[in-house]
Amino acid sequence: MPFIDYNSRTKFKIWDGIYGSVAHSDKATYCHFTIEDGTILPEHSHVHEQWCHVIEGELEFDIAGEKSVLRPGMSAFIPSWAPHSARALTACKVIDCFTPAREDFIELERKAAAEE
Repeated sequence: MPFIDYNSRTKFKIWDGIYGSVAHSDKATYCHFTIEDGTILPEHSHVHEQWCHVIEGELEFDIAGEKSVLRPGMSAFIPSWAPHSARALTACKVIDCFTPAREDFIELERKAAAEE
């Protein structure tokens, strides 16, 4: 599976206001997400390192108490177990990468594909 077409992959709900498609390797999950304007992602943490890269829109991040508004061309790095939250100031398109692979996203994707 060296090439991925996210346009043809199953799109599913990650959280309220966050939708998209994902691909997985043995060690990482790579995601194309759309975030609705005004969506709030409450503070949480996880074992995964995460990179979030904004393609469109404005996304306010709080990572361990440090805040920044990300605009197109900007990324956030979230270390493993770092508490973080986000708020979409506009509708957004982002690319997220997680290591290790997100087993919970693999299961969500499997369920969404079964419902198609």
